[in-house]
Amino acid sequence: MLKDISIGRFYRGDSVIHKLDPRFKTILFVLFMVAVFMLENPYAIGCLIVFSIVLQIMAKIPPKVMWNTVKPILPIVILIFVLNALTIRDGKEIFSWRRILITDTGLKSATLMSLRLLMMIFITSIILTLTTTPLKLSEALEKLFGPLKLIKFPVHEMAMMMSIALRFIPTLIDETDKIMKAQVSRGADYDTGTVLKRLKGYVTVLVPLFVSSFRRADELSTAMDARCYNGGEGRTKLHPLHITLRDIIVFIILSLCAVALVVIEKAL
Repeated sequence: MLKDISIGRFYRGDSVIHKLDPRFKTILFVLFMVAVFMLENPYAIGCLIVFSIVLQIMAKIPPKVMWNTVKPILPIVILIFVLNALTIRDGKEIFSWRRILITDTGLKSATLMSLRLLMMIFITSIILTLTTTPLKLSEALEKLFGPLKLIKFPVHEMAMMMSIALRFIPTLIDETDKIMKAQVSRGADYDTGTVLKRLKGYVTVLVPLFVSSFRRADELSTAMDARCYNGGEGRTKLHPLHITLRDIIVFIILSLCAVALVVIEKAL
């Protein structure tokens, strides 16, 4: 069911990754995304996969939760794999039928792009969305982009919008699940018929979902106005962020792991 999807949801825990300062988590996220897109060597990618599993164990996130996080993007991964395998025609021919041509270079590129996307979602979920509340992530982004205030950039408002967007992902997923159940109880069928018929059937889900989304946005803006929200100027924090020695040690270790992946890539 849609409610089982874990994208954007915070998984409550007390692991070392959960307790890590969100500013360090954001920096680590950038480091590992750079490493993911730099790796091409199979051995380096294998090391990245092993490290991702170790990171999951450190975060104490059950495999079922990770599967629910990765499962929704599998169709996109498969599509990327197929498109790369069919469109890249350099290298040695492996399979040919009519206009379909698959080469070793195409398969290598397709596998690489698919693994990159999976690792990107996997690591992002562990470091950020599953182990960090939207509020903490918003505070971290506001602190990291603080220097931009010197050029009158609305840092607080940007961080607030990102936090609200992340918070509403699971809310909209739950809303979609409720609407689909309501439509099925009225006789709607989303599993049989042609593809075109199924797509037309989903219109009965999209229309009320859009209406509900705009209603929630209006209610949120009204609630913020009622609480006299006027931006980040002069606002204080109930729980200010503090960097501890443990945060520094964990950050250094994980940063060295990201650098080690790049070194392995260059050395092999």
